[in-house]
Amino acid sequence: MKTSLTTELPGKLIAVEGLDGSGKSTQLYLLKRWLELRGLKVYFTEWNSSVIVKKATSKGKKRQLLTPTTFSLIHSADLADRYERQILPLLKAGYLVLCDRYVYTAFARDAVRGCSRTWLRNLYGFARHPDLTLFFDTPLSVALSRILSGRPQLKYHEAGMDLGLANDPYQSFRLFQERIYNEYLGMRDEFSFVTIDGSVSIEEQQIKVREIVGQSFDLPIYRWKTVK
Repeated sequence: MKTSLTTELPGKLIAVEGLDGSGKSTQLYLLKRWLELRGLKVYFTEWNSSVIVKKATSKGKKRQLLTPTTFSLIHSADLADRYERQILPLLKAGYLVLCDRYVYTAFARDAVRGCSRTWLRNLYGFARHPDLTLFFDTPLSVALSRILSGRPQLKYHEAGMDLGLANDPYQSFRLFQERIYNEYLGMRDEFSFVTIDGSVSIEEQQIKVREIVGQSFDLPIYRWKTVK
């Protein structure tokens, strides 16, 4: 018997979203370690990491063969594989499942690439929405500075060069990220994002993240065993 998308499950799904350079990955890692040190059942998964799909995605990007639609379909297949093999089974087993990017990344990036927002929501209709989605709202200038300071060269699709926004990769990246940011802002109310100020220190952000997670869930019930 299939599990309905609205069926309450023993585990909880927590996702983080935000621009590249927003700090979300760092914060999710710190949250993961904090939960693990409390003896809780935790599982981490990240965007575009399915072993089955990853090679095809990499090859398509390298040869610049991907249209916006095929780009979207490949990422959907990636999530579908991880969802059926990892995310859903672990939610049923009572884990706290942490997702570094979820369906909202596709909703933002693929809409910017020209895919229909309605089509995208239907495409990812197999995936239940998170019990908590943290959106790291980081000023575009800050996020870009973090990324560009550590990248000697931007990848073609990463910079949004396939959109023809600008000939210069760095200018294209700025325009691409600005459009993605606007898509995220448009989704905040629709999907009940909980906003974290990504411009404050790492320590301040983590304090806020732990506070929100602690208030949202009865964490002790996810323990492997009693922590003395």
